[in-house]
Order: sequence, then C-alpha cells, then structure tokens
Amino acid sequence: MGVERVVYFAGQPVPGWAAVAEKLRELGEAPVLRMIDGLPAFPDEIPEPDWQELRVGLAGGMVTVRRSLPDSVTCVTWGTGEPSLIVAWNRLAWAFAATGGGRVRLSDGEATADQFRAAHLPHPPSAP
Repeated sequence: MGVERVVYFAGQPVPGWAAVAEKLRELGEAPVLRMIDGLPAFPDEIPEPDWQELRVGLAGGMVTVRRSLPDSVTCVTWGTGEPSLIVAWNRLAWAFAATGGGRVRLSDGEATADQFRAAHLPHPPSAP
C-alpha cells in the first residue's frame, strides 16, 4: 500500500528537477532518477519541464513523484514504513516545497517547507 505527501505551489509552476535535486544534495542525499514518465532514465538525465511522473532513487529507497495538477506534486512511497524510506520520502517532499515555495499537506492542515522540516526531518546531532 502506498502513502502520499502532496505539495502545493498555489498557482506557481512546479519547480524544475535540477533545483529540487540540488536542494536534496544540501541534506546529503544523492538523488538518482530511475524513470521519467515510465521510461528508464540515465542517471544524470534532466526531465523535460512537462514530466508527469518521476521515480527517484534516494538513500532510503525509491519514491515516486507524480504531477497531479499543474501546481502540485504527490510524493508516493510503496513500502511498509521502513524508517529510512520515511526519511527519504519526507526529504523529497521538503525539497519540492523548499525549492518552489510550496506547502505540504498534512493530516491536520498544511505546513510551509520550514515548518515541515522542523517537524518531519531528523535534526543533525549537536556539536560537543
């Protein structure tokens, strides 16, 4: 069974993949596109701006991103709640929101990228 996170951009276009991938690299992720619109992707391939579905390989596992409307994306995981996959899923949703000024839909409302990161992404350990 899949679980979803929807990121809305309030009438703004969905941010480009290159910018989202760069935002993920800021978190230490090394995202690799595995598929673009149902076709295998070269590891360094950048999808056309009108892509409809991406399969993204992250450290915690594979996450599917679907463009549901012109101003939103849905991040979908197909797993059993493995902690590393949940982190990857949350990181990808955050990267889209942070790059495009989006808001992440939650069960109790919506969150900005900063609010979502504070609540759903692990914090790095503090320096001694």
